[in-house]
Amino acid sequence: MAAEGFRGPKQLWNAFQWSMKGFRAAWRHEASFRLEACLVIVLVPLGLWLGDGGLEKFALILAPLLVLSAELLNSAVEAVVDKVSPEFHELAGRAKDMGSAAVFVLLILVVLSWALILGPRLLG
Repeated sequence: MAAEGFRGPKQLWNAFQWSMKGFRAAWRHEASFRLEACLVIVLVPLGLWLGDGGLEKFALILAPLLVLSAELLNSAVEAVVDKVSPEFHELAGRAKDMGSAAVFVLLILVVLSWALILGPRLLG
């Protein structure tokens, strides 16, 4: 008898397919996601190459991946807001702006982490 809430291979496969569908939708409909995905494609291998030890490598690749994750969430919020409230509403605009701000904060994290980790090596 299966335990309540057990997620077997079929459920895991379905979850994977839904995630891939989400990636495809973001790529197709969100220019910011495409740009940030390209950033990840460049920065993750660079971070693995330039990082000195596991913690530095982790920090250099985590920040760009967090940006991508936040962009996916921001795009999801925007899609729901547009569906629920197609006309302008102050709260809808605020929700969209806050999602954008979250992505911006993580972009700052990318710049800071890369500068703090690699800056001293480059400057001498």
